[in-house]
Amino acid sequence: MIYTLLNFFSGKNITNILLLCFSLSIVSSCSKENEEDTFVRLTVNGEQITTSEANFTVGDRSDFNGDIDASFTGNGGTATRVFSWNNNLSTADYNADITATTDGSFQIIVKDAEGLTVLDKTIIGGAEPDSIDGVTANGAPGIWTVTIVAANFNGDGSFSLSAGD
Repeated sequence: MIYTLLNFFSGKNITNILLLCFSLSIVSSCSKENEEDTFVRLTVNGEQITTSEANFTVGDRSDFNGDIDASFTGNGGTATRVFSWNNNLSTADYNADITATTDGSFQIIVKDAEGLTVLDKTIIGGAEPDSIDGVTANGAPGIWTVTIVAANFNGDGSFSLSAGD
């Protein structure tokens, strides 16, 4: 048995084994380069938001005060992100725009300080319109909740919110 193993690993057999290992490593690394992880990233006023609905609680303080300037990007991912925003007025001006392939959607849901929905709009990738803007419904001033839902989203976009009235 030992003689057979030694004979197998001698001379050109080692060369063949090394070539096989080298070939397998190339195939393996090439397939990893072509694999792309799906993701969705949301940045609000320069801060990446990772809070999901499951771990979000409205507190006594908001995450953001003043105008909201946000951007998002996705690579086929699906995610829901939530943050709070202090709006001392009863409405908000909004604007959102996406550049996406035919797949995916972007949804913005805004709730006032009493938890009532004042905005719920969706933009579908690859369809018109690819932007929305306007004024939210009237709501209670205070700490508002903003929920962003990107589903199978592949592309990028931006949105803004500012106190209305």
